[in-house]
Amino acid sequence: MATGTLISVDEYLRSSYSPDCDYVDGEVQERNLGEFDHTTLQHYLAFIFETKAALWNIVVRPELRLQVSSQRFRVPDVMVLRGDQKLEQIIRHAPLLCIEILSSEDRFGRVEEKIVDYLKMGVDTVWVIDPAARQGYQCSGWPMRDWQRTGVLTVEGTPVRVELAPLFERLLPRT
Repeated sequence: MATGTLISVDEYLRSSYSPDCDYVDGEVQERNLGEFDHTTLQHYLAFIFETKAALWNIVVRPELRLQVSSQRFRVPDVMVLRGDQKLEQIIRHAPLLCIEILSSEDRFGRVEEKIVDYLKMGVDTVWVIDPAARQGYQCSGWPMRDWQRTGVLTVEGTPVRVELAPLFERLLPRT
């Protein structure tokens, strides 16, 4: 959802949005979130990563701006950085992992452009979690290969591993 008004990168960076918005080629794009299941998954994923941060040599940040190209900024629901990665107010170097959690208004196809941006900039792995379908998907590498649906999300070559079933148990019952 774009605001309809084109603004410069500088204006976007000087502005504050609540919740924060993506910036794509001059347009500010709202993000769907704020539902119980979305925030539950975001909270527990951040908790798992924070708990394992020293062991996995990572830094986790929810909703941190990521500059994927000169005219595009994305705000992943959860971003995982390598422990030795340069920390910046706005991340400009590819993180280890970006996670998108679908809200009820989101569909997988709607977030595909974000995922392509992440992979093109060099993000190792992208996870998409769909709380309504109780499904998790992962993809790594550019050009984008097939999505893998799985109950255990991983990042190849690292100890990062998250089982989804225990997370899905924390969600509201399906109606």
